[in-house]
Amino acid sequence: MATVGIKGYAYCLNHAPETGLRYGNTPHVERETKGETEFLKELPSFLQSYEEARDYAPNQAYIGGMPIEKLEEIPQPWYGNRLTGSGRYGSYGEIMPEDEFIGLMDICDVFDIIWLEKGFAASVRKKLSESPVMNGSVLSRLEEGHDLSEIENETAHRKALPLFHGGKTVGCVRNGHDVDDCLFAYVLLENLASKAGGLLSLLHLLKNTGMAPEEIDFVVECSEEAAGDMNQRGGGNFAKAIAEIAGCVNASGFDVRSFCAGPVNGMIAAASQVACGARKNCAVVAGGAVPKLFMNGRDHVKKKMPALEDCLGGFAVLLVPDDGTLPVMRLDVLGKHSVGAGSSPQAVTSALILDPLERAGLTFLDVDKYAAEMHINEITLPAGAGDVPLANIKMTAALAVTKKAIEKADMMTFVKERGVPGIAHTQGHIPSGVPFIGHACDALKEGRMKRAMIIGKGSLFLARLTNLADGASFLLEPPSGARGGASTVSKDDIKSLLLEVLAELSGKLQ
Repeated sequence: MATVGIKGYAYCLNHAPETGLRYGNTPHVERETKGETEFLKELPSFLQSYEEARDYAPNQAYIGGMPIEKLEEIPQPWYGNRLTGSGRYGSYGEIMPEDEFIGLMDICDVFDIIWLEKGFAASVRKKLSESPVMNGSVLSRLEEGHDLSEIENETAHRKALPLFHGGKTVGCVRNGHDVDDCLFAYVLLENLASKAGGLLSLLHLLKNTGMAPEEIDFVVECSEEAAGDMNQRGGGNFAKAIAEIAGCVNASGFDVRSFCAGPVNGMIAAASQVACGARKNCAVVAGGAVPKLFMNGRDHVKKKMPALEDCLGGFAVLLVPDDGTLPVMRLDVLGKHSVGAGSSPQAVTSALILDPLERAGLTFLDVDKYAAEMHINEITLPAGAGDVPLANIKMTAALAVTKKAIEKADMMTFVKERGVPGIAHTQGHIPSGVPFIGHACDALKEGRMKRAMIIGKGSLFLARLTNLADGASFLLEPPSGARGGASTVSKDDIKSLLLEVLAELSGKLQ
C-alpha cells in the first residue's frame, strides 16, 4: 500500500471587501457595462467590517479557530449568530486585514507593478512586522512608497487600477504592457493577489511544521489563475514564484490546473513524487481568486443580508515520506473522472467515491467523513445554488442505498454523521475538499476518525473546450502505528530482511 505522510497544513483568509467592491467580477462587469447601478450603490452598505468577517463562524472553522463540530452546533444564519472573543489567528492560519494584504501583494511584486502611497506603506510595514510568520527577508521586499500625486497620475493617464483602503486611494496596480491584455493591470492584480494568498499560507505552513524554507524540495501550486503573455497565456509558474518569496531556495515546482478539481489533482501529483522517492518535502499551495469576490453579491443585497464573499481563501499542505507517525494519504485508493464516465451527478459520484472504494475492498461505511464541495451554504443558498455540501452527501447516501450498503431508512443518519458542512468561500478551487484535510488529520491523529475521503470536482465546460466534468479523490487514514504498525514495506526492505535471516542461518550451520 503506497502512502505518504501529511506533516502539516495551513489555511488563511485575506479580507478584501474594497478590492472586491471594485474588482470582483460581478461588480466590475456591472460597472464597466452599466455604470453605477442601484446594486453598486447599495453594495457598500452591505459590506462586512474586518471584525464581522473575523467573528463569522465558518471563517474561524476554516483557519482552525474552532472545530467543525462546534460550528455545527451554532444556529443558522451564522451571520446572525457571530462569535465573541474570536481572534485573528487560528491553529492553521489567520484572517489577514485588507491593508496588510495589499502590502503583501507589494511584497510579492518583483516588476514594480504595485505602487503604494508612502504613508500607507509605512503603516503596513509596522503592522506586518508584528506578524508571527513575516521575517526580515520577506519584509525587506515592501517598498518605501510613492507620493499620492504619482499614483493618481498613473491611474488617470496610464490605465493603472487604484487600490483602496478606508475609502481612500492607497496605491495602484500598473499595466505590465501597452497592448498585451494578459499583462494588463486587472490580470496582474488577479495574479499578484493569488500569489500573495499562496505565500501567506506557505509561510504559516512553515511555522506550523517547524520546517526551514530551505528544506522544501518542491512546490505544487493549484489555484485557478493563469500566468503568461500573449504568446502563451497560461504557462505558469506560480509555484516557483511563491517559493522564491518564501525563501525556499532549494525548491523547484510547477502548477496544476483543473478548475475546482485542481487542489485534489495537485495533492495526488505531489504525493506521487514523494511516494516514488523523487522528492522528499513537497508543499501543495494555492491562493484565492479576486474575480470570485462578491460573485453572488447581487443576491445577497436583494436578500438584505451581509455580502459574505469578501475573503480570498488560501491553503498549503506539506507531504513527506510516511514514517509511521503521521496521518497518511493513500495512493492505492484514488478516484478519477474518466472521459467515458458521464457527467450526471450519479456518474460523477460513482467515479469519485464508489469505484475507488470497491477497488480497495471498502464500503461506504468504512469512510467516516466525505468532504467534497465545501461552499458555505449561506453564500450559495440566496443565489439559488442550494446547499452544495448537503447535496453532495445526499447523493453519496443515495448511491450507498442503491448499492445496498445502507437501508433507505438510514439515509439521513448517513448524511448527518458522514457529511461535512461548508466552511470555504466561493473561490472555485478552494472549497473542493481540501479545507477538511486539516480537521480530518487532527481527528485521525487523536483517534476520533479512521478514514476520510477528500473529493475534488471540476467544471471543464467553463473553458469552452468540452462539456466534460472533472474530478479526483483520495483517502486519508491514521498514522500507520495507529493502524497496528502496518506500514508500507518495500521490496528492498524484504530483500534486506531475507539477507539478514540467511546470514544468521549460515552462521549457525557453520
